[in-house]
Amino acid sequence: MDIDRVTTLSTGSVRIRPEHVGPTDKNMYVWLATSKSWTPPRPINVYVVEHPDGLVLFDTGQDRASVTDPDYFPGGLNGIVYDRLATFEIAPEQTLSNLLTAAGYDIADVHTAVLSHLHQDHIGGLRELSKARIVVADEEWKSMRRPLPTARGYLRRHIERPDLRWERIHYEGIAPIGPFDQGHDLFQDGSLVLLPTPGHTPGSLSMLVRRTGRPPLLMVGDLTYDADLLAAGEIPGVGKRPELHRAVAKVNQLRELFPDLVVLAAHDPAAHLALH
Repeated sequence: MDIDRVTTLSTGSVRIRPEHVGPTDKNMYVWLATSKSWTPPRPINVYVVEHPDGLVLFDTGQDRASVTDPDYFPGGLNGIVYDRLATFEIAPEQTLSNLLTAAGYDIADVHTAVLSHLHQDHIGGLRELSKARIVVADEEWKSMRRPLPTARGYLRRHIERPDLRWERIHYEGIAPIGPFDQGHDLFQDGSLVLLPTPGHTPGSLSMLVRRTGRPPLLMVGDLTYDADLLAAGEIPGVGKRPELHRAVAKVNQLRELFPDLVVLAAHDPAAHLALH
């Protein structure tokens, strides 16, 4: 089976700290407390893949309620941390449903939504996806359920919705794809393969999209915020550095197998251009 079309949608924009993008030698809590500047607005990307079995999303963006509902984020010390990390702008037309409609789709057409990880700017469309299969790495789910989830970036009340149909995937041995010998073939046809790329979170994953006669795509979530930095071997300022270095090195090894590989990050301003 072949992929017909891949589209980028953006559920608003986010400003983050330059150290967040990286590279930086500072500890995250040091730069979070001391940074005085913000990046220019960066997109909050959702990737839409037309697979013959149905519409597939990679990530679901930021919920507009996060800028309209004063109780969306936690209060207290955790609230201060969230305020220091990012600031969002989301227009009424930038909900997931509205963006899909503008692109010629319907939210009801979404067969599967794959989540790179469970941070709030990737799970924002979940409340609109009660009819879809929601796919996440089992390790990421377990991380979300460990103590102090809010302090680690997981807003459980926006994730553990009773109306959602979750599928927690376990990786299995696959025919090696470059350095990856573990993965999960989403439709068992080789077109969409989920690959473990932990580091930003314990269960972060990427999705390899293989298309006949066109460059392969690798959707990487927050493994990087800039595909050029990733290609240079640099890592962002959030996550476990040893794991991030290993995951970035593996992605760069994929280029030996796919020299025309296109890396699509969740907040890379150049990502939408890479698809054209």
